[in-house]
Amino acid sequence: MSSIKLFENKQVRVVWNDIEEKWYFSVQDVVELLTESTDVKQYIKRMLSRNEQLKINWGTICTLIEMRASDGKIRKIQAADTQGLLRIIQSIPSPKAEPFKLWLARVGSERLEEIENPELAVERARTLYQLKGYPEDWIEKRMRSIAIREELTDEWEKHGVQEKRNYAILTAEISKATFDLTPSEHKEIKGLKNQNLRDHMTDLELVFSMLGEASTTAIIKTKNPNGFKANKESAKQGGKIAGNAREALEKETGEKVVSEKNYLPEIKTKKLNQKKE
Repeated sequence: MSSIKLFENKQVRVVWNDIEEKWYFSVQDVVELLTESTDVKQYIKRMLSRNEQLKINWGTICTLIEMRASDGKIRKIQAADTQGLLRIIQSIPSPKAEPFKLWLARVGSERLEEIENPELAVERARTLYQLKGYPEDWIEKRMRSIAIREELTDEWEKHGVQEKRNYAILTAEISKATFDLTPSEHKEIKGLKNQNLRDHMTDLELVFSMLGEASTTAIIKTKNPNGFKANKESAKQGGKIAGNAREALEKETGEKVVSEKNYLPEIKTKKLNQKKE
């Protein structure tokens, strides 16, 4: 459980979901922040009455998550992930919501361009990594890992794994077989919290991650599993191929593939190390 600050030092309650690897935000906190309403519950009711589609989809957009209330007690409150939160913000007629709406319009325009020309998405991702200071050879591996990952998720969808949440479970199976670690355990070793694990992998970690996922894709294509349970076995098999290769390399070099190294800004890394000490 954590909290983040948005605008004028006001806090919004958030919870990190390890399985889905994403934040859930208190809907009430965000609406109160953007509207400065004295009765936020009534404001949300009026907002839903004005927007029939939002009302219809409210149960999908929001979910009940345990968070600490102002009285210090833990209660289940309405929360939304980033996508759901942005959908809610679209329905708030407030000047404070305008920056988000303008950003959504720009992102939506870029996304349509990327659908028309997929190479644009690759180039934008490459540019972002360059701006963050990643080495060019690492960027090439990361671009390749993204392509391999997309091919794998396409195969999962074709073979009866429809719920995106199950992708995280299958990915964890590949990771456990490849590195003897779940993604959350791997992130802990690297001192990561809500950061993308793959953006902080070393060259070798990326290589073995790609091998596990590419092997899983090849197994799915040849064995044609259907449904979550069958694909879970394929994930274990594909990960094991990468795991065997990793163990062979570690035996030859005497060094572990999994590393504490990350690409966090130096100041954050120093603070993390001080806390460990």
